[in-house]
Amino acid sequence: MTKVDSTDSNMSDESSRRYRWPAFTIVAIAIIAFFAGGFGGSFQGKLSEVQKNDNAAYLSSSAESTVVTNEASKFLTVETIPGFVLFHSDSPLTDQDKAAITQARNAIAGVDGVDAEGMAQTQFSEDGTTASIFVPLVVKEDGTAVAGDVVASTEQNVLTAAENAAGGLEVLPAGPSGLLVAFIDAFEGLDGALLGAALLVVVLILLVVYRSPVLWIFPIFSALLALGLASMVIYFLAEAEVLTLTGQSQGILFVLVIGAGTDYALLLISRYREELHFHPNRFEAMTKAWKESAPAITASAVTVILGLLCLMFSELNSNKSLGPVAAIGIACTYLMMMTFLPVALSAAGQWVFWPRRPAVDEAADLTSQGLWGKIAAQVGSRDRPFWIGATVLLAVLFLVGIGSLKTDGLTSSENFTNRPDAVVGQELYDSKFDPGAGAPAVIVTNADQTQTVIDAVSAVDGVSQDAGAVCPQVDVEKLSALIQSNPSAVASAAGQGCAPDFLTVAPIDGRMVINATLADSYDSPEALETVERLRDVAHAIPGADALVGGTTATTLDVQIASVHDRNLIIPIVLVVIFIVLALLLRALLTPVILIATVVLSFAATLGVSGLFFTHVFHFANSDPAFPLFTFVFLVALGIDYNIFLMTRVREETQNVGTRSGVLRGLAVTGGVITSAGVVLAATFSVLGVLPLVILAQIGFAVAFGVLLDTIIVRSILVPALSHDIGKKIWWPSALAKAKD
Repeated sequence: MTKVDSTDSNMSDESSRRYRWPAFTIVAIAIIAFFAGGFGGSFQGKLSEVQKNDNAAYLSSSAESTVVTNEASKFLTVETIPGFVLFHSDSPLTDQDKAAITQARNAIAGVDGVDAEGMAQTQFSEDGTTASIFVPLVVKEDGTAVAGDVVASTEQNVLTAAENAAGGLEVLPAGPSGLLVAFIDAFEGLDGALLGAALLVVVLILLVVYRSPVLWIFPIFSALLALGLASMVIYFLAEAEVLTLTGQSQGILFVLVIGAGTDYALLLISRYREELHFHPNRFEAMTKAWKESAPAITASAVTVILGLLCLMFSELNSNKSLGPVAAIGIACTYLMMMTFLPVALSAAGQWVFWPRRPAVDEAADLTSQGLWGKIAAQVGSRDRPFWIGATVLLAVLFLVGIGSLKTDGLTSSENFTNRPDAVVGQELYDSKFDPGAGAPAVIVTNADQTQTVIDAVSAVDGVSQDAGAVCPQVDVEKLSALIQSNPSAVASAAGQGCAPDFLTVAPIDGRMVINATLADSYDSPEALETVERLRDVAHAIPGADALVGGTTATTLDVQIASVHDRNLIIPIVLVVIFIVLALLLRALLTPVILIATVVLSFAATLGVSGLFFTHVFHFANSDPAFPLFTFVFLVALGIDYNIFLMTRVREETQNVGTRSGVLRGLAVTGGVITSAGVVLAATFSVLGVLPLVILAQIGFAVAFGVLLDTIIVRSILVPALSHDIGKKIWWPSALAKAKD
């Protein structure tokens, strides 16, 4: 290596003029970002206040179940979510137990947030061991929606009131409200367990990578500032209902910011360390490192942001807003890592690298020495066997496991990796009572066709055949008044069929509401199939304009929309990423190769995920949105490592030719990109901390896919294939005609 002249220790007047204003701008932005991120940190704990986790909030206004909900709401002053409180004993309930249950019912009726008028009479199981009280929780009153944390608080107050009055009886929640609250409660670990686990994993990895007790603090602190800034922006947008924040998107936001932020920091710090071997002035070294790493980091951030924003084409509000939520996180991370981090590092000095402080003229030639120099040499000498072998391996992984991957959806009970009380209660309810009660299919129709619709719907397979299973909706206020004035009349009419006409709701705008009790549990596959049959029958009735909604229909519409989103968005993401890569690399063939290799890696990941989900983790199924989420994160993030590699290869190619440039690029970037892949895989794997199957599946798939992409695709397949093809990979740019 040529010795650096001492006169290079100070910037020339020309370079000073060149960097003065950009450096001043970056410092100013870094200061602003520091204070904004610090202030925004207080909003992390407030994000749960603006979360929406119910299926209805996920759907677009055009979904059939949403249209039905909006029409049916005209007949109600209060909108509720159905639920049950169960009282269970191993032996038949005694008279004393039944008296306690009556007291519990009265106490529940007095809980704020419970629609007391909508509560039905206590039901007892045939074996006499279990009692069920229908408890509808208010989710919208006078047009104002109730926040999810308020609904969860109401559910807890209901259970507390029941337990206080029930003596020694076991008290369990069940039904949609209980499972929704369990779903909300599952995200309580976001600020603590999830973030803490992600930070711990990243700190441990950075200690190994940097071998410094100090250096890891800078990227972690910068990532936390980025998370604070993103949390503040997202909080205000969600509060203004510009976007929908779910617990799922918040969890992904946390790991994405920590993982991507650490990746950007690794690339910048690696280049900074490299430049310190050539520039004794740390500010000059950082300036050069910033200039050289900025194109790759910027292209990476832009690619991920654009890929995530493609989710805005989704029908599902949850997917549609996950894109902007995650994109905001990446944008804030990029801002912090490209302003605050370089300013803080260069201001701190080289002592942060202790005990391995880089010194001028002591850098090893990474293109020929070290592990990655040796790997590069092997790839260069056996390029064709390497890329063919890697391709075959990925294809085999896809083929052997894809048949095991089931994406038909999960029931509410199957959504959890643990067994919350609501799951235990739902299983008990389904075994002791009519599983379809409490969450009927809701049908809106033209009033003059009400009886025709009732007759047609009653004959549909999967609809309960009990008396009164398909009836016009009851007017709750009229029924409540009758109960108070003549309870014996109501009791004698119970179970005899539909309520008399004077107790049913009056038509509004020529429309009527019908409730149809299903024979199966509301979120079971059988119930979903019944709703499909109901829609076929209802839609075919002339002049009825009938639509089918309700809790089961909402779940079905979410699944249908998930499949639609997957089929629409995946091609859009591929096109967007191709355009970004073509502009960055100024070539057309290279983007095709990079995208094809990442898609092959994605396919292999699906195959391995199918094997593990079915035969190792024993998940009942996968969410229909799983392939889409996995694709977006794997392709958008996986292409990052190819960007990091190929931008350096292009830089080296201009000096030494394509084939030598490929090997030099692999040797120089191998260590840092592999470290970045391990960090990102580790951060996504901690999604398994939360007890939800969909997050555990996304965490596993992205973690495995990133490692597969880092170790096989970026280290072997891409460089070996590029080396074999040679300068033609840069077609149609001038490099395709230059020295190979």
